[in-house]
Amino acid sequence: MNKFAIALMAATLFTSCSVSAENSAADRETMSGTLLVGNKGEDTLSFIDLASGQEISRGDTGKNPHEVAISPDGQLAAVVSYGAEHIDIFEVAAQRKIETIALTPGKSPHGIVWLDDGRIVASTEGSDSITIVSPPSGESQTREVTQISTGQKGSHMLVVTPDKSRAFVSNMQSGTVSVLDLVEGSKIKDLPAGTEPEGIAITPDGKTVWVADRRGDLMRVFDADSLDEITTIKTGNFPIRVAISPDGKIAVTSNLGDGALGLFDVDTRLPKGTIELGGSRESAQVTILFSPDGKRLYVAETGLNRIAEVDMIEGKLIRHFTVGKNGDGLGIVQTVEADQTE
Repeated sequence: MNKFAIALMAATLFTSCSVSAENSAADRETMSGTLLVGNKGEDTLSFIDLASGQEISRGDTGKNPHEVAISPDGQLAAVVSYGAEHIDIFEVAAQRKIETIALTPGKSPHGIVWLDDGRIVASTEGSDSITIVSPPSGESQTREVTQISTGQKGSHMLVVTPDKSRAFVSNMQSGTVSVLDLVEGSKIKDLPAGTEPEGIAITPDGKTVWVADRRGDLMRVFDADSLDEITTIKTGNFPIRVAISPDGKIAVTSNLGDGALGLFDVDTRLPKGTIELGGSRESAQVTILFSPDGKRLYVAETGLNRIAEVDMIEGKLIRHFTVGKNGDGLGIVQTVEADQTE
């Protein structure tokens, strides 16, 4: 089967399992909002207007900004400085930096999650830990910064369960996933996860954790409660990231070696084909991020200094956004406006 046929199959299968009668009218909606991109090759953050597809501003960050997390109310963005020891906070509407949070003794922050209780949780790879930042409090608006050790090397990406009780951290050099108790502030267990696990995602219901072993071209699925490995799934070449659709139906791998996306049914854990983008390793395809409504997927083609926008209903590339040097980490604040044309 050729690549075009596989991509077409992926689009058809994805549509059949994602589109329901209640959202079929959404075809008349147009996307608007802001896409934020951490440009790790030049220490900046790009703000992209989704309606026009144009960059509206670019602000300075700390050294080597990788991942981005959006506050629960959509007003703020947290950007890690992987080459330093802090997180920058930006006001999205004003496109300006308003705060810098020191993580010391946490070093080299990378993966980041902004919880709905206001806490920010980041993997701090350089200190084999995760760092938890409290919301600002008191007249001085101070923040408490605490750490939980993974005791593992390369603690790179993380996810948190919906009830905020556990964090799962992929440890690239140790070949494990650490399970951390966020209530007690301790480690529960390290799970064997292949040769070089990096990409990690959790289903919206919090039941399963999906981990991509980028060197082994495999994805492992773990039960988030029992911590048992449920299955392994063959992926494309060098799956560096995993994302799960907001409705919990589709898992997507970013296959850097192929310059393509791999699609998988979450319930059956079976492959659903691919969507080819850059088509080669030279595009350095890394971060992938669903829009909150699940209709779009944004893909960082880091080697080409651009972001691909994919229509996940049709299973096809829509357009590209030009960003700064080595644009990678992504965050989105989305609004949806009804198209009034008949």
